[in-house]
Amino acid sequence: MLLLAPMEGLLDATLRDVLTRLGGVDRCTSEFIRITNTLLPERAFIRVVPELLNGGRTAAGVPVRPQLLGSDPQLLAENAARLATLNPPGIDLNFGCPAKTVNNSRGGAVLLDEPELVGRIVAAVRRAVPAQVPVSAKMRLGYLDDARAEDNALAITEAGADELVIHARTKAQGYKPPAHWARIAQVAQALPAKRPVLIANGEVWTAEDAARCRALTGCEHLMIGRGQITDPGLAHAIQGGEPVPWSRIVPLLPLFWARVSARVERRHRAGRLKQWLNYLRHRHAAAQQAFDELRLHHDPEAIAAWIEQAQQRWGRPEAAEARSAQPC
Repeated sequence: MLLLAPMEGLLDATLRDVLTRLGGVDRCTSEFIRITNTLLPERAFIRVVPELLNGGRTAAGVPVRPQLLGSDPQLLAENAARLATLNPPGIDLNFGCPAKTVNNSRGGAVLLDEPELVGRIVAAVRRAVPAQVPVSAKMRLGYLDDARAEDNALAITEAGADELVIHARTKAQGYKPPAHWARIAQVAQALPAKRPVLIANGEVWTAEDAARCRALTGCEHLMIGRGQITDPGLAHAIQGGEPVPWSRIVPLLPLFWARVSARVERRHRAGRLKQWLNYLRHRHAAAQQAFDELRLHHDPEAIAAWIEQAQQRWGRPEAAEARSAQPC
């Protein structure tokens, strides 16, 4: 199983739609839905995970599991129960976000200093949703250090989680290489035989990285994030497929732009395209050229015209769908 990671502010429904069209991804996890002090209305879940209106799947048919973030077990349970009425393909819990603003609000990785609370959250959500709805959790190795990694994984296991994703770094380590894959294997050894499906995450940029990660962690299942954004053909390659060339990515640019134009305020649209190109240029030389050409452009009409020209220069557009999605 190969999962697409949640990435707040980047890997949203728009990019999930585009990336899952190239194959290889078995399931996605959404950006977090923050639970603070209220029971959210259904529209709040749908705003972050519009795939809920499509059977919980992207246009390519890949399931998307919504992720909840918070620290109040009862409130998380109540929101999970409401979310479950929308028939998601599972519910995920966030114990891994390293963002300072999130941690200062007692969300994400900071909770890893309180394994007992982590366990109570997972147990409350598991009790609140129907048995057929899988409950998963994503954690880092710890907050400032990894001393309680085993405690957290065991708490999540005993609370009844079906799956556990472990990002092989602490919050303090952020995204700085390396990812400590061998540490995941140590955590796994501390768990009972009856345990969640374990999924390794962190620093998988190539199919060769995926093979090494599997060997060192003992996890067959992986979650990839920045690697897939940088190389949209990564999941396909890990699954044994041929590398995806730039000519297959270019036809997805008008679709991406159409989705961005439909969901993002006009003044922020150019930034979203440049954000993705900034990742792509580390894998594709032509994306560097595209990034340079668009770097100083902010007008959506000028960017739309550039995308039209890009099809003639680098590939053929998936014109019918892209044009039908373009807002007036």
